Amino acid sequence: MSAYDELMAFTRETEALASVAGRTGWDQETMMPAGAAEMRGEEMAALESVLHARRGDPRIGGWLDAAEAPDEVGAAQLRLIRRSHARATKVPARLAVELARVTSVAQGEWAAARRGEDWAGFAPRLAQIVALKQEEGAALAAGGDAYDALLQDYEPGTTAAEIATLFDALRPPLVDLRARILDSAATAPKLSGEFDEAAQMALSEKLAAAFGYDFTRGRIDKAVHPFSSGSGTDVRITTRTDPADPFNCFYSTIHEVGHATYEQKVDPAYLLTPLGAGASMGVHESQSRIYENQLGRSRAFTTWLFHRMQESFGDLRIGGPEEFFAAVNRVHSGFIRTEADEVHYNLHVMLRFDLERALIAGDLAVADLPGAWNDRFAADFGVAVDKPSNGVLQDVHWSVGLFGYFPTYALGNVYAGCLHQALRRDIPDLDAQMEEGDLSAALDWLARNLQRHGSRFEPRDTIARACGTEPGAEPLLAYLEEKFAAIYAL
Repeated sequence: MSAYDELMAFTRETEALASVAGRTGWDQETMMPAGAAEMRGEEMAALESVLHARRGDPRIGGWLDAAEAPDEVGAAQLRLIRRSHARATKVPARLAVELARVTSVAQGEWAAARRGEDWAGFAPRLAQIVALKQEEGAALAAGGDAYDALLQDYEPGTTAAEIATLFDALRPPLVDLRARILDSAATAPKLSGEFDEAAQMALSEKLAAAFGYDFTRGRIDKAVHPFSSGSGTDVRITTRTDPADPFNCFYSTIHEVGHATYEQKVDPAYLLTPLGAGASMGVHESQSRIYENQLGRSRAFTTWLFHRMQESFGDLRIGGPEEFFAAVNRVHSGFIRTEADEVHYNLHVMLRFDLERALIAGDLAVADLPGAWNDRFAADFGVAVDKPSNGVLQDVHWSVGLFGYFPTYALGNVYAGCLHQALRRDIPDLDAQMEEGDLSAALDWLARNLQRHGSRFEPRDTIARACGTEPGAEPLLAYLEEKFAAIYAL
């Protein structure tokens, strides 16, 4: 075997083990009994110890020095293996294992604290996680910015300064649009009533199928915080139900299907290699957001959904498809990021980006986090946070150590705006198809132009290749202005 072949064989085994670790994480959030948390922490730590050792194996350096890429795909494989190896050699094994153990246990503790509104009980654990992530960021940065170093795990090639510049461009138009909507005399109806949770799950499965989810390679379960897990031939999603709010279930499902079908549509030749997953979390989020919003909340698709909901739940007390479209896109200053409308969503993300950046820099103490969160939320949303589960305890991310993840949500929205503009250019009769519940043309376009490539290209290049232009904020802002100006008669 050549050095390249030996390296790829070794890497496939590592990817297979990482897949097992991912499945273990999925089980922890869906099926694992609560009493197993401590043992699961030890199991996750053991898996991470093996994975960290393999990713930092000294033989990889020798193989990389000797390997010759057989083609452009091979060159991309080597680029990602080199990046992974460099990261693993910078982070001490002790630290990697401790992070895996602590964050595994913390996940259950966060869920309990969220249920019990117990910020004080969870704060010491979060302080421990922040300290570990600061140490990890410093090891990766080697004298540079620790937050930038952590960000590379989610959006390679991007810096916090670049993200801050993008957010500075987004924030004023979003705040202005929000103000004009809330000052408008026009209103959007709010769905009301009780909606059977079993019926929600049944319609959720129909929606997943409509958006191309392959149930022979996946399944839907419930979780406190919806997520997607896995790649290739085993990609699972979760959703949640609320008898008073079926949109929470339906759009959580569509969102996670966007993530899942991205993984399912990656070229099968890349399975169990570094190319066999999404290019970045920002690109991943572009798929979940375009599925959920530009497609799923469009006037055309909500016309189809309106009739399906009538079949499932009877009279919705909504005047018709046009009122239903407005109800789906109703703008309001809610507490919860995952339930936020498109106008408010990025403001939620910007809040978290600034706070987690300050935490990693040491400019904000964990003890002061609720106050900082509540002050910022009141300033941006005009509402006082009433309890921790609506504020600092609402998201799972920090409890599992995902510092640097949050800004990719807004990046995903920006990328989705660019993709939607290009998709509309190439499929002029898209609305007529979606009114019939037929999303195949849009899904085929995304699969062909983006999803099949997996991680072959760098994130921004992945978007630029699909769109034919470099990504920017303008298409997203234009889309939001056009959509909500129509709904609220601005």
